[in-house]
Amino acid sequence: MLKGTFNYTPPAALAGSVRDYKGPGGAHLEARVDGFYKWQNLRRQHGLWPYSRSMEQAPSPVAAARDDAGGHFRGVNFASEDYLNLATYPTIKAAAVEAIEQFGVHSASSTALFGASAASLRLERQIADFLQMEEAILFPTGWAAAYGAIRGLVRPGDHVLVDAQAQPALMEGAAAATRNVYLFRHNTLDACRRWLEQIRARDTRNGVLVATESLFAIDGEKPGLAQMQALCHEFDATLLVDVSHDLGAHGELGRGALGDQSMLGAVDMVTGDFGKTFAANGGFVACRNLEVKEYLRHFAPGCADSGALSPIQVAVISQAFEIIEAADGQTRRKRLMRNVESLRGKLADAGLETYGEPAGLVCVKAGGESLARLIARRLPEAGMIANLAEFPAAPRDQARFRLHVSAGHTDDNILDAANALSAAFAGAREETDWLVNERDKLRAHG
Repeated sequence: MLKGTFNYTPPAALAGSVRDYKGPGGAHLEARVDGFYKWQNLRRQHGLWPYSRSMEQAPSPVAAARDDAGGHFRGVNFASEDYLNLATYPTIKAAAVEAIEQFGVHSASSTALFGASAASLRLERQIADFLQMEEAILFPTGWAAAYGAIRGLVRPGDHVLVDAQAQPALMEGAAAATRNVYLFRHNTLDACRRWLEQIRARDTRNGVLVATESLFAIDGEKPGLAQMQALCHEFDATLLVDVSHDLGAHGELGRGALGDQSMLGAVDMVTGDFGKTFAANGGFVACRNLEVKEYLRHFAPGCADSGALSPIQVAVISQAFEIIEAADGQTRRKRLMRNVESLRGKLADAGLETYGEPAGLVCVKAGGESLARLIARRLPEAGMIANLAEFPAAPRDQARFRLHVSAGHTDDNILDAANALSAAFAGAREETDWLVNERDKLRAHG
């Protein structure tokens, strides 16, 4: 789209959110979802649906992709979650091939039956030792691990407190387990304490679980884990911390906030996702004793009744742990943080604001949803691939672009990203002013 040249965009394509269509009514299950598709397709037709894209190659700092309408584009890639740039690492690919030769491509059963292998048992021990926990158990996905840990342990009479900006798997696991779910104000210990005081004042018989994250994907903030664990001990509650976004990628030894805050082995339960740093799918729950592990194996949804993690993924994750603990892993973490600092600095120079602390995930403030959609529409043309988080994935009128930085990004990639975002923001603001003027003209003429 040329500077100063705009096409009229229907207001409906800039308004609304997916939450408007989450609970459709009507007697016919299939027909009642039509409203969502019409709204989605309106956005698609006007280049305002920046989701469901597909890659044409392996994740890399510069990538070729297609939008969900089939349109081809290419740009610097800040949408792939590959913090240490391990997706194409030679020894990881070799480990995958070797696993196929030894174990085949499929686990062929759940871990509760016959889906475990010698390699998966070694990986569980590797995870537990890495986190200084007693035990760990694998899940097919990170979402299944977070959801299953809560759903497997919590019963209808129990209580779950969840940070208001925690990931959906924690929210949905809590909602599926009990009606007694409380959202406490994001990253606010006092708010969590007030809920615990109220709960324990009327119920000392049932369990209480508090769920948070070590690094929040929405704003890049980290909670004080020692203070939160102490609070849980005070009220006889269990603390669950999801470490999906910083495990392996942050900290001198790759232990993320748990390591930085001297909380290795000190948190009640830890869940994680291997899709961000470990070049794989899958997830895990680490716990303090074998009793909890065995209970989850047989009662946690996503573990008890799903096929176990494939031998290929097990091999990839295990090899990724070895790299993360080696000198190369430390070098890559340092390079990642250098890239993060460089990107944040260049964005600031361009007048763009970022959320939270420096981390592999850089969240850029975009404001209202309509402006953010216009920005997102311009990014492919500007030569950038990035993820838009809009309501309800982010608070209303606080949309943001989530940039996944990689150790493999070059200085030129980072400069190109900052320039692309700056140009897209400027063009979208100009277009917003034009749209407002056009609407005012239409109203003036009846």
